[in-house]
Amino acid sequence: MKMVTAWWQSPIGLIRISGSAAGISAIAFARRGPSNAGQKPEELIPAVQQLEEYFRGERRAFTLRLAPAGTDFQKKVWSELGNIPFGATATYGGIAAVLRNPGAARAVGRANHLNPISIVIPCHRVIGAGSELRGYGGGLWRKRWLLEHERSSEPARIAAVEPGPPRKKKPRRCAR
Repeated sequence: MKMVTAWWQSPIGLIRISGSAAGISAIAFARRGPSNAGQKPEELIPAVQQLEEYFRGERRAFTLRLAPAGTDFQKKVWSELGNIPFGATATYGGIAAVLRNPGAARAVGRANHLNPISIVIPCHRVIGAGSELRGYGGGLWRKRWLLEHERSSEPARIAAVEPGPPRKKKPRRCAR
């Protein structure tokens, strides 16, 4: 199958998108692209459009066909990353526990590091156990930007502060 590449300038840097008719195989930040970086192969136009919508705050989930290359364990980790809700975070240890391998936090971190499809497979949503930002292939400043972008675009945040129906108060009992 013929592999094609597209280049797209995001708000946080140049992104290289690679794939074929089988699906997207890589989305990564790049330092520079070729002189014909504006041309987008037809197979990758949906990926560019969905990334544009994500960065405009209009898209919270991607519907692209993905074809990342990796081990079975890596693919399980990447699949689990897709279950982290938009605007939320998870820990390496938490993902290892969900995969029924609680001692594999470092292996999860390694799989996270090797994720070939940034943003769409949201490895930026994984943080350290103490809520600290840990490594990100695109740089910690990008990880921080992506997390803040998602939190500022999160509609559930607005819904959470709207008052709900009044709660009935239970009578207090006096302890004697």
